Amino acid sequence: MSSRTAALKPGRTLWAPYLFVSPFFVLFSLFMLVPIAAGIYLSLTRWAGLGSPEYIGIDNYTRLFRDPSFAAALGNTAIYTVFALVVVLPVSLLIAQALNARGLKLRDFFRLTYFMPVVLSPIIVALVFGLVFDGEYGLVNAVLEALFGFGGVSWLTDPFWARVVVVILVLWRWTGYLTIFFLAGMQAIPREMHEAAEVDGAGPVRRFFSVTLPQLKPITAFIAVTMLVNTAQIFEEPFLLT
Repeated sequence: MSSRTAALKPGRTLWAPYLFVSPFFVLFSLFMLVPIAAGIYLSLTRWAGLGSPEYIGIDNYTRLFRDPSFAAALGNTAIYTVFALVVVLPVSLLIAQALNARGLKLRDFFRLTYFMPVVLSPIIVALVFGLVFDGEYGLVNAVLEALFGFGGVSWLTDPFWARVVVVILVLWRWTGYLTIFFLAGMQAIPREMHEAAEVDGAGPVRRFFSVTLPQLKPITAFIAVTMLVNTAQIFEEPFLLT
């Protein structure tokens, strides 16, 4: 029997697929499952980083849920998440629709301009917004005082206005990022579908709702999940601003 025939025996090829995919599962278990399990175990202990952890059960979780700052953090995160899904996502879709117009010049320039905020470090973004919304010397208060005669709004110290600043930051930073995804999805839609709808008498609005939106459902779902995760994990900007 030749070596090729022997290699094709079921017994020899049974473990081959598992051998090829095993590196992924090994790395996934090592860098994902093990840290998650270790984190769950440490959350049930009292440990300062040195010595042996002392098992205390769910006392840490009890203290967490009784802490008023935890409820406030959950409320703020919910506000940012709802705003991102209700405002940022539709605005990104409309901007992508505008950039996808035929004959638009400088499309690549607009892409770079909208994507630039995502590239910037959160520290730089927080510093810029801190200067713009500073309560005493900020640009926003100076403009309000020059145009309307009032200023001195405590943008970064008042809880309500601090939330407004963070919401503006989320809108400014993530709109361009989502726009790139929507624009890529729109450009992947076959032009023949729009032409067929136009021949049938559909106008721009009807083509947008009947052709563009249905074709963007997978991308929209991906963007919604991505935005949900990103806004739920937001920490650096509010922490540095306030």
